[in-house]
Amino acid sequence: MTHQAVDSTHLPKSGWSFQTALYDPRIRGIFFQILTIVLLVAFVWWVAHNTAVNLARANIASGFGFLNGRAGFEVGQSLIAYSSDSTYGRALLVGLLNTLLIAVTGIITATIIGFIIGIGRLSRNWLIAKLCTVYVEVFRNIPPLLVIFFWYSGVLAVLPNARESLHLPLGSYLNNRGLAFPKPIFGEGFWLVGVSFVIAIIAVIATARWAHRRQAATGQPFHTIWASIGLLIGLPLIAFLIAGAPLSFDYPIVGKFNLTGGSVVGPEFMSLFLALSFYTAAFIAEIVRAGIRGVAKGQTEAAGALGLHPSSITRLVVIPQAFRIIIPPLSSQYLNLTKNSSLAIAIGFADLVAVGSTTLNQTGQAVEVILIWMVIYLALSIVTSLFMNWFNAKMALVER
Repeated sequence: MTHQAVDSTHLPKSGWSFQTALYDPRIRGIFFQILTIVLLVAFVWWVAHNTAVNLARANIASGFGFLNGRAGFEVGQSLIAYSSDSTYGRALLVGLLNTLLIAVTGIITATIIGFIIGIGRLSRNWLIAKLCTVYVEVFRNIPPLLVIFFWYSGVLAVLPNARESLHLPLGSYLNNRGLAFPKPIFGEGFWLVGVSFVIAIIAVIATARWAHRRQAATGQPFHTIWASIGLLIGLPLIAFLIAGAPLSFDYPIVGKFNLTGGSVVGPEFMSLFLALSFYTAAFIAEIVRAGIRGVAKGQTEAAGALGLHPSSITRLVVIPQAFRIIIPPLSSQYLNLTKNSSLAIAIGFADLVAVGSTTLNQTGQAVEVILIWMVIYLALSIVTSLFMNWFNAKMALVER
């Protein structure tokens, strides 16, 4: 038996080497992650260092101490007490509350209009369907800033002056300076009405859950709509009467040159509110239309075979299923409306960006003001996304 010699130079090498590590996906992935973190930290340090050097060169002190300084400027509309003697911090709070007011009222109004227009586009009535189509095509293809200018300069600015105000129902007036309406004055004991309203909301939620369990157990439906309306109106009304009707109104009075008394909503807020609501509603209408189209046609046919009225089919069968398609893109439109509220600076409405710009010009604290903007808008977006994700999870189908 003969033994052949083996050349050791052709044997595979064992152990670690740079070449094997270079082609190892796990090691290579860790290396690139560490490299990315190092580059990111270096970039952030470079930006922070350059910013500090430039601020020191311009003799601008960094930090948020300027928020305690006197603002020295007025704000057109404020939900809280504010004057020129207030601090910059309070001025920014006023701007934040105005931004939230625009966002909340705009989202509610845009959702209502969007659902009406979206369902109207699917109407069998030719005129209604075409009018809704024209509405969507017009507003979707116009920049939101132009829509704001349309309402501000093309509609509200051409209204009559205060002396010739348009008289509206309930003691309200409309002119080129805004909408004047009676100002409520709450007396002692009115807090009972607020407490009763909160109790009514809790009762409505409890009633809805009880009705759902009852229908699941017995199959018998319970119409919670009328019960909810009765609770939401009846309980506060009873508390209002028990407290002695502690509510009066300060009505606006037309003078020679201006209106006195009451509350006034300025044209800046009205134009921004109407523009963002109508503009965003056009996109919501398309989302609603697509969601309804996404529901299988067999669902509608099955409901029709059971003898349901077309309106009942839409309300009870189509819309609940379409919600699961509508909600995710609807969240994006809510975020867009909130961020588009920053366009208020173009017409002088005191939102967060407008107040922050005035603060920046007076103090020179550009980095701090921009950081405040970024943090607040990021927080608003995250809160909105979390709420819509929770709502989407509640509406999702439960799989077995």
